Amino acid sequence: QVQLVESGGGLVQAGESLRLSCQASVSVASFESMAWYRQAPEKQRELVALITHDGSTNYADSVKGRFTISRDSAQRSVYLQMNNLKPDDTAVYYCHAIELIWRKHYWGQGTQVTVSS
Repeated sequence: QVQLVESGGGLVQAGESLRLSCQASVSVASFESMAWYRQAPEKQRELVALITHDGSTNYADSVKGRFTISRDSAQRSVYLQMNNLKPDDTAVYYCHAIELIWRKHYWGQGTQVTVSS
């Protein structure tokens, strides 16, 4: 069973940075794509950033220029570097992966990010 474990969330002030980590129980090469989603209270879950098997990336307009998604195959991990954080970035952040062969979806348990003004 594939597991995704997030870490790195916390409480920061506006303008500060955080780095989220998502460690997979299998090689990241097993996935077609890995992504970070977030869900704020009373809002739908939204895609924040995605990295594909070939390394292509995609970002939500609201985080372009501030967030960077990256991958470390040796660590079986994907990261989300978040700079210049804003109160609107406050949410639970989830790691997501789609299996390369069977296209099964996996989710982590989520990590809370809170940005105070």
